[in-house]
Amino acid sequence: MSEADENPVKSRAIVIGSGFGGLAAAVRLGARGYDVTVLERLDAPGGRAYVHRQDGFTFDAGPTIITVPFVLEELWELCGKNMHDHVDLRSLSPFYRIRFDDGSHFDYSADIDDMEREIARFNPDDVAGYRRLLEVSERTYKIGFEGLVSVSFHSVWTMIRVLPGLVLTQFQRSVYGLVSRYIKHSKLRMVFSFHPLLVGGNPFSTTAVYALIAHLERRFGVHYTIGGTGRLVSGLVDLIEGQGGRLRCDCDVREILVENGAACGVLLANGERLDADIVISNADSATTYKNLLPARYRKRWTDRKLRRARYSMSLFVWYFGTDRQYPDVPHHMILLNKRYRSLLEDIFERTELTDDFSLYLHRPTASDPSLAPDGCDAFYVLAPVPHLDADVDWESKAEPYRQLVEDSLADTVLPDLGKHVVTSRTLTPIDFRDRLRSVKGAAFGLQPVLLQTGWFRPHNRSEEVDNLYLVGAGTHPGAGIPGVLSSAKVLDEVVPDPVERR
Repeated sequence: MSEADENPVKSRAIVIGSGFGGLAAAVRLGARGYDVTVLERLDAPGGRAYVHRQDGFTFDAGPTIITVPFVLEELWELCGKNMHDHVDLRSLSPFYRIRFDDGSHFDYSADIDDMEREIARFNPDDVAGYRRLLEVSERTYKIGFEGLVSVSFHSVWTMIRVLPGLVLTQFQRSVYGLVSRYIKHSKLRMVFSFHPLLVGGNPFSTTAVYALIAHLERRFGVHYTIGGTGRLVSGLVDLIEGQGGRLRCDCDVREILVENGAACGVLLANGERLDADIVISNADSATTYKNLLPARYRKRWTDRKLRRARYSMSLFVWYFGTDRQYPDVPHHMILLNKRYRSLLEDIFERTELTDDFSLYLHRPTASDPSLAPDGCDAFYVLAPVPHLDADVDWESKAEPYRQLVEDSLADTVLPDLGKHVVTSRTLTPIDFRDRLRSVKGAAFGLQPVLLQTGWFRPHNRSEEVDNLYLVGAGTHPGAGIPGVLSSAKVLDEVVPDPVERR
């Protein structure tokens, strides 16, 4: 037997980007026998789930809310391992404290009795409506998540076949419109419609299919990973390397190479060419088509179509540590502005930055003191802001805007905050564009509106060239950790089995 017969060459897969979608894709392809290389342009893996460490504090850069643990557990199982032997996942209760402008609050949890008591404090008549809303959310979950989230929409007939089921979800409505059918109190309508903001959508225009998130959270819970979300990233990298795959950081992909109508590798910014049998892009989908795949190969996702697409909002994020603790602040808190619809219109429709905001405040040290020095707290706070179509000079605006956020927190839930901040860093829409390579600095890629959902979204199997596949927030099914992990699962359906060449 020759040496070549003894050492067959596996089919090669290149994954562009090491966000959750890219890492999950690499694990799944490795489990099927592909020789996988993951390329990351930053100096460490994670993408939006990058980890910042400074002055003794650890900050998860992006995702902090873990739901649907089984989509993660499956990845460890593919490698013959139990995730819980490697990752300490803790369930949280309440999921969120939602604080209103007048100082009142709503604790959002999985317990129906507790939820009904919270609702009754605002409007007893909405308890019955909440029960009906839960029924709709569960039905939508069964149709939209169990039935469709891991299904490829590469054929328009797939969309046509699922339309009868989607009608049952009232998909033509917005999330806010659906909630308003069952909930009458204005504050409670905010409580039960804010979820699209977690995946880059405007509750007033995001398809009501996303109402499934309420059932998804109630059924599977909201969790936190001890050590931070970055612990999941490092765990997935360990799985890939255990399969014989590779992660290469500081590798900036300049172009997806095409021969005979099929992706055949990538060209790096340093001039190095890497050949592959298939290419998977976990880059922002608009960036994949606008910047990585040359225009001559694109028929559907042309520059004109990408310009006309509707993009998510961006985010202003302030990471900070304090030399004292704030024990009254829960792990997750949402501070809602008295303006709801009009503020969202400023952000999504008028693309105008105003001096008022709603905030998401993350205090991971409420559950995991290891992320800060003794006696200290680690935080990040984010404000949804317009993407870069807005006329905002973030170079000069970032610090004044951060100060506004600090003042607001000091006036509400973090007294004397300015006296206790000992470490600080910010992330603006410019960083989403330049560091994370997201078109318009949109934090979540394409908005989850009806005509950018399912078949209308960039497909997991590229419509433009063969052997190119997409995962991540910008493809089907969409943003959020369950969504991007499920986009990798779709590859099991559309990527052919590897072929060993001797």
